[in-house]
Amino acid sequence: MPILEYVKNVWQMLTRNKMRSFLTMMGIIIGVLSVIVIMSVGAGAQSLILDQITGMGSNLVGVLPGKSEEDGPPASAFGIVITTLTDADARAIATSGYEPIEAVSSYVKGIDRVSIGDVEKDTSFVGTSASYTNVEDVTIERGRYFTEDEERAMARVVVLGSEVAKELFPDEDPIGETLKIKRTNFEIIGVVEERGTVTFQNQDNQIFVPVTTAQKLLLGMNHINFMRIKIRDAETVESSIGEIEAILRDRHGIDDPEEDDFSVRATTQALDALTSITDALRFFLAAIAAISLIVGGIGIMNIMLAAVQERTREIGLRKAIGATSRTITFQFLVETACITLTGGIIGIIGGAIISASVGFVARYLGYSWDTVITPGSIVLGCVVSIAIGLIFGIIPARRASKLNPIEALRYE
Repeated sequence: MPILEYVKNVWQMLTRNKMRSFLTMMGIIIGVLSVIVIMSVGAGAQSLILDQITGMGSNLVGVLPGKSEEDGPPASAFGIVITTLTDADARAIATSGYEPIEAVSSYVKGIDRVSIGDVEKDTSFVGTSASYTNVEDVTIERGRYFTEDEERAMARVVVLGSEVAKELFPDEDPIGETLKIKRTNFEIIGVVEERGTVTFQNQDNQIFVPVTTAQKLLLGMNHINFMRIKIRDAETVESSIGEIEAILRDRHGIDDPEEDDFSVRATTQALDALTSITDALRFFLAAIAAISLIVGGIGIMNIMLAAVQERTREIGLRKAIGATSRTITFQFLVETACITLTGGIIGIIGGAIISASVGFVARYLGYSWDTVITPGSIVLGCVVSIAIGLIFGIIPARRASKLNPIEALRYE
């Protein structure tokens, strides 16, 4: 019998028992759908993370307090407060005379309620250096950013993010107005141009004050959370890291690199580490989702074993009129392959729809999200579905092929 005839017979059998056929396929559908969604969403999330890091620039170097392993983050990245890094360290690097270093900015952060008159808003404030606009390529839309003199004098001046400015001053120019933070009045001197989300932080819903002002007046601390250093040429980043480490070791009285109380990382290093982590996470989750394919294969094997028992007389009749054991085996293998392939195709379609929906929602929320459904993953889904059908269909097929035609015809 030609294989197309086998497929036609199988399809007729599936359409006669639609609900049973669908439930038989359910394990494969869920398994393939899960793998497609996890791989697609994982790739989209990976591209989002890498785009966020890349958006900072390939010529930036970050310095965090606390030592870390070669490829791991320092303890401060997990929220542990470490006070080994100061603004004086940042100034020492900026004034070191090392030519590749273009600018250095210190950072401290906090969250509080700001108010002007009767209007209040919860927002995050960032204490930065006067060089912040150079380090992060920030453009001032109105007014100006604070100067080094204002930073040294702990001036009570503030620059608003574009979103904060629109909410607090929807119909007027905020420049020159007074803003209250923690019962302290600050003069508004500028508004930052809209930047969107960078490193998963809404840059427009922030306000900026001099780092010294934030430390002494708002947070009561002497250390900084981290610093960023802009290198003139991305090709000199690696050599610059060594120079920065040398400066900090000299300031902190450290002779052995194993005793470093700081971590220096380039953006490219962060990209490599994040790529490795997200790749491992994607394939780990895909492997977990693939377990449902095995469960679905076992379910199909059980259904096919029951089908062998139900169709014993039919098998006996086919063998009595000349069908060979090989023909019976092939028939049942085609049936299970068709069932799993159909389930796989449904799973691929469902996975593509869900993946596209996740991408649409992410882009609607303002994130740069790539919906990645590669032809390879579709082909893999189909191949895996057929393979599962053949692997788990071999036992029912062999059992059917070994039935004695006389005993099968007598079966009640």
